[in-house]
Order: sequence, then structure tokens, then C-alpha cells
Amino acid sequence: MAQSSFYHIDSVREVRIYFEESNWDELLDTLYARGDRERLLGDVEIDGTLLQDVGVRYKGYSSASTQRVKNPFNIDLDYLVENQNYQGYDKLKLSNVIHDPSFLREVLAYEIAGDYMPVSKANFANVYVNDIHLGLYTNVEAVNKDFLYDRFGSKYEAFFKGNPETVDLNGENSNLSNSPGESYSDYFPFYTLKSDNTDDWQSLYDFITVLNEQPEALERVLNIDRALWMHAFNYAVINFDSYIGYAQNYYIYQTENGQYQPILWDMNQAFASYRLTDASIYWQGFSVAEAAYMDPLSHHSSVSVYPRPFMRQLFNDATQRRMFLAHLRTIMEDHFSGETFENRARELQQQIAAHVEADENKFYGNDDFKINIDTTVQDLIEYPGLIPLMKERYQYLKEYPGFAGAPELKEIAQSPSSHEVGNDVWIKAKAQGANKVIMAYRFSKSAVFTSIEMKDDGLNNDGNANDGLFGAQIPKAGNLVQYYLYAENDSAGSFSPSRAAYEFYTISAPFAPGSVVINEFMASNRLAHADEKGEFDDWVELYNTADYALSTTGLYLSNELSLDSDWALPDRILPANGHLIIWLDGDTGQGDKHADFKLKSEQGHLVLFNDSKELFDELEYSDQDFVLSYGRYPNGSGDFNFMVPSPEEVNSAHNQLYLEQSLFLYPNPANNQVNIEYKRDTSYVLKVISPDSRVVAEIETNNSGVYTLSTANYPPGPYFIRAVGSDFYETQSLIIIHD
Repeated sequence: MAQSSFYHIDSVREVRIYFEESNWDELLDTLYARGDRERLLGDVEIDGTLLQDVGVRYKGYSSASTQRVKNPFNIDLDYLVENQNYQGYDKLKLSNVIHDPSFLREVLAYEIAGDYMPVSKANFANVYVNDIHLGLYTNVEAVNKDFLYDRFGSKYEAFFKGNPETVDLNGENSNLSNSPGESYSDYFPFYTLKSDNTDDWQSLYDFITVLNEQPEALERVLNIDRALWMHAFNYAVINFDSYIGYAQNYYIYQTENGQYQPILWDMNQAFASYRLTDASIYWQGFSVAEAAYMDPLSHHSSVSVYPRPFMRQLFNDATQRRMFLAHLRTIMEDHFSGETFENRARELQQQIAAHVEADENKFYGNDDFKINIDTTVQDLIEYPGLIPLMKERYQYLKEYPGFAGAPELKEIAQSPSSHEVGNDVWIKAKAQGANKVIMAYRFSKSAVFTSIEMKDDGLNNDGNANDGLFGAQIPKAGNLVQYYLYAENDSAGSFSPSRAAYEFYTISAPFAPGSVVINEFMASNRLAHADEKGEFDDWVELYNTADYALSTTGLYLSNELSLDSDWALPDRILPANGHLIIWLDGDTGQGDKHADFKLKSEQGHLVLFNDSKELFDELEYSDQDFVLSYGRYPNGSGDFNFMVPSPEEVNSAHNQLYLEQSLFLYPNPANNQVNIEYKRDTSYVLKVISPDSRVVAEIETNNSGVYTLSTANYPPGPYFIRAVGSDFYETQSLIIIHD
């Protein structure tokens, strides 16, 4: 996991860039003017640590210019040196603070947003090139694969940036509508694929189709609550250079549970520095005076001059609309109802004052910096004073329909008070003035919340009927339960905790050895079951023997019986009688299901235990096969033996019977190739026999081993593979399919 010290908000970093070329600025200008993504080679020194052979280019759409001295930088630390990083970060994003006399907008916005959703960390940095001071920059953590892994535990799923090739001031841009066309290629100009798999375009197209045409199924493909938080934040701090304005400056990432997660980006014009459009009533722009009074539901109650389905489709649902307003109320009350925001802004201003004064290339004067907290600064446009803007914004929203009159959730309790794993849990809460109360729960942080309605009918552990006490049951609760509550009436809603679902209540209970076991593994995998990157790494399959779901949190794996070293499993759900694959490849950078150790192929140990060093399963194994796995039969309880690999499937009798033969085919059915292993130490001929009994191929072999046969050019259908020796033959059937 990336460390946080480099982006500690109360620090000012020092970044020194070195180029051999004295005309480095002309070279970078040329790359920028051409629209190239190429980089200029250089070195960078970060707080005294030198990193060589980095790649540097300008970043940004309007913030960079060939006419400026102080341009924003995008620095690739591992440009030539593989895996080179600083404190775990391999990208630097340095913004030149062009649209902000206060210097505070971007850093404050990221700090506030971080209370409610996964966002980048941000602080300040003095930047030098060839030891010449360019000025004070904002230093914002890149939203890249490292960010995804740190926040979501994976990084290879579908990942896009809402980033049109050309921003159309009278168009839809990256608004997630389906108007570009009926082929995913029609969406290429509006979104940037950030993941490696071009098939992910189909995933984006499918998501857009559901959003626009099947909103009732939206929760399957979108973290709706996260989207509501994003919109609530943008409306709270009037961050309209976002999805709201020209539908840009955001990311979406599809986590392993199938839901897309929206991610905020580029908030240097938050707090109404950007006012060109709201794509609704103020489609031609709005003034500083109007900024504090921007209607958060204009894309529901009024027009969308430029379509905004990512808001309108969500707001069409009355409950989701009240949830959105509840989130907006939480942000405003947390940060803007008292002196919290003012005190924080003045604290940061004092921290950077000397650095701003020393910046000879800043776009505004020292007096502008000093007064922009309290006063509007007039330049090419007006930049509203932060504190009066947000005080006025809070006063306006406080009176907005849906802010006042929300039910209050209190006296939240569980029954029984001490949970035993596998038992039902009842949750009850007081919700006076509510006509609907919802409980959402899950058994793992990586899982999707399940929502059920709580009842006040006297039949759900809720006291007497209609007494304001609501109850609901969580059936067969595992070792970890995370839940939150939501209550609403006809006008307003409220959450508990107020920052749900980013924050939640937790119930935990220990679970006994034997409930999770090692079920199957490969310690010499060469041909069977590849990981997300197509690599044939070693793996272990864990199995839940219980009839209720369990979280793997608190469990550890080791390749040493002494338990001197261990690796903590990620928080993943193990369904009742279900499986989980962990990759034993020593490559934790590939995701949180990749352990930090490998297995020995000749002989070794594999141990599963909990944080109390209580053994759940242990195995000492001998030499392993590189095609066959080593697993339990019967599934979850039997002895270990070599078998046909069946990752995340039940180990069946078929796996065992297959081993009685000498001829082994894997995979079967086969798509483009099949691995053929014959376990006789003698020469033989392999014959491929077509469905009409013709021998369509013969391969001579000298001894036992594995032969990989390409099946890409064979028509699909049933075939036979026959191994023929001088005094024996053996035949197995093969099915060829082509996806």
C-alpha cells in the first residue's frame, strides 16, 4: 500500500526537476503543442531523494500554455527504470494553481471529499527546474492503478476517464448518455480507456446501456450510493468543472463485484472558480452572486440543456433523491455550518503564505492571495471569496426542501448483544417521523450491500406496532457484518452513520477452525488456470465448509509450519460452501488476492491460521505436478490427491477417475489449444481423430511429458486423442469449442 507521508496535507514538499537540455521548456512546449503524450527524459529530486531517468511532460487542458513560465507537470518516475517510485508512488501530478488566487481550492476540496469517498490525497510542493524556482504547486495523487489497488484491492478491471478528446461547449462530452451510437467504438472520442484490456469498452457500453435504458437494474452495475456522494459533493462546493458542467474530469472503475465506482478528479476550480455552465438553467454560465444559490436538483426539477443521465436517472427515484439530499446535508453540516471550514482555510493559508510570496511566477498578486479567503478577486473572471461563498451556500441549502424535517435515527442496537457466527442477528432502531426505514448489510467490504426494509409492526423484534421502533433480521450472519440504516418520510431522509455507506457499523465474531480449509492448490502451475494477467502462477483454493457466508478477514497463509512469516488475506467473501482463489506468486502489486510468498514445487508446506495463531488447516506435500492440482476428495473434507484442476468448482469423482488413466487432456473442452500429457515413459504417437473417424494429425513423441496442440484451426465438435505405442494404445475424447 502506498504510504501517505508524501501527500500529508500539512506539509510542503520540494520537487527539483533536472534536464540536460537548456531549452527544455521549448521541447516541452513543442510536445504539448503537438498534442503528444511523449515525455522529455530527466531526473527528479524529491525532498532530497534523487530518481533518475524519469519522463516529464505538461499536463492539463487549459492550465498549460506555451506562453507561460509556470506550467503544470506530469512526471512518470518509472519511465525507464522499472518499478522506480517514491514512497510507493510512481506518478507525480503537479498543478500550477492558475485558476485560484487563494491557492487553497484544490487541496481543501480533496480533503473534504476524502471524508465521504475514495479520492486522491493532495498537498503543496515547491517546484524547481535546473534549480530555478518555478513556484508553489498543488501536488495531487494520480488516479492510476496504484490508486485503484490501494482503495479497491484490485487494478485490472475496466477503468475509464471521462475525458473527451475535444471539449464541445455545446455538446454532451463524457456525459454517459447512449447518444454516440450502438457500437462501443462510437464512444472512443469521449472516454479514455485506462485499463489494459480493449474488451473493457464493451463493459463501458453495457453500463451506459443499463444507465439509460434499464435504470431499474442500475445497482447491478453501479455503486449508486457512491455516485450520489459524488454529485452531492460537487453541488456542495460548487465544483462544476466536473460531470455537472461539461461532463468531464471524473473516472469510473469497475470493481470485482461488478459495480462501477465513480472517482472525482481535477478540483482546482472548486468553490465556484468555474462558472461556465451547469448544463441546466445556467447553461450559458452563472455569476458569483448566483453561485451560492445553485439548485442541487435542477437536473430533476428543471431542464437538462445538455443531457446528464448520470444525475437525472438517479434523481428520478424519489428515495435516491432524498438520499442525495441527505448526503448533501451531511457535507454542509460537517464542514460549513460553523467555523470548521473557515478555521481550516486560514490554517492552510498561514502554512503556505511564505511559499506563495516567494512564487514569482504565480498568476495573481500577494494581496489577491491574502484576501481571496474573504473577498472576491477580480481578474479575467471573478474568483469568489471562499468563506462568504460557503456561508451563503449553507444558509441557502439549509432552507432547501428536503434538508429539514428528516427522521432521526437513534437507539440503534443489535440482538443478541453478543453475536455467534452463523446465527441470525436482529437490528432495531428508533426512527420517529419515518414512514420507511432501510437496513443495508454485507459480510465483506468487497461485497455489495443487501438492502431490506425494517418494520414497525411488532413482529420483527421491534417492540409494539407503530411505536417508532423498527426492526429487521440479518439471517445467518458470518464472522463480519457491516451495516448502516436509512430512514425517510415524504420530504427528507437521513443515514446512520451520517457518512454511510463510506462509513458503517460493524459486528464481528470469531469462527472456529474447520470452517475454512485448504481445498486444492498448485505449486508448479505451468499450464492450468491463469491469473488476471494471463500468468500461470501457483494458487490455492480455500473452501467454506459452513452453510453461511464468511469473511476472510483475520485469516493468514504461510509456507512455513513455524508461522514465522505470514500473509494476511484480504477481506473477501467466502459464500456458504463456496470457494476463493488466492495466487501464491509473491507479486502483491498485482492485487490483494496475490500473496507475498511462493510455494516450493518439490516439497513444502502450506498453512492457514487466524490472528490468534490458531491453526485452521496445515499441509505438508511432496513433489508436485505442473498440470495436475493437489486437492481434497470428497470436496472440503477428504484426503489430498492429484486431480484434474477444478479451481472454484467442486472437486468431484470425475477428477479422481480421470487420474486412473495415463492420457490426460487439459483444458477439455478446449478453445485454441489443448495440453496433452501421457504418463508412460516410452515413445508413442499421438493421433487426432475427427468426428468422422479420420486421423487429421499425427505427432511423434520420444517420451512422457506434455505436448501442446493448437486447436485454433480445427472446426468445433467432438474429437478423439489417441496415444499409440508398440504394444498399447489409449484414447480420450476431446471437445473443441471456439468462443
